[in-house]
Amino acid sequence: MRKMKRTPAGETLTSFILDFFRLNSRLLIAGDRLVAELGLTSARWQILGAITAAQQPQPVAWIARDLSANRQNVQRIVNDLEEDGLVRFEVNPHHRRAQLVVLTDKGSQAFDAAMRLQAAWVNRLSDGLSVEDIEAAHSVMTKLRKNLEDSMEPDNLE
Repeated sequence: MRKMKRTPAGETLTSFILDFFRLNSRLLIAGDRLVAELGLTSARWQILGAITAAQQPQPVAWIARDLSANRQNVQRIVNDLEEDGLVRFEVNPHHRRAQLVVLTDKGSQAFDAAMRLQAAWVNRLSDGLSVEDIEAAHSVMTKLRKNLEDSMEPDNLE
């Protein structure tokens, strides 16, 4: 069997991906520490953010889709948030079994508190980085995500 060689771009991207995995792990740890005193984790905070960003209440499956996350994992976290009074379920007029997830006042307060903590933290984290460099990194990540999503289309799977 012949071993396929990476192109120079493929080699550089492999290194980038490995560093990105390490960065992601550190971001999750830092996020957990940042919001721990609020009774949140990075995952809970992320879901509260998705609920806040939505234009209207959504079922868990839609929240999971928007986050590119596993529906069952999101369901488990949403159930925990509901137990803690941060979200509630409402009847979905379009689908009997897929209840809508709604942020409670307590959930909104927790999310707002997390975002206040995040503002000071992200300002410190961005020290030494130019807006242009951050925008360039964002552009690369956006293009990589699109390429990955396109490659996962049924017609492109091989």
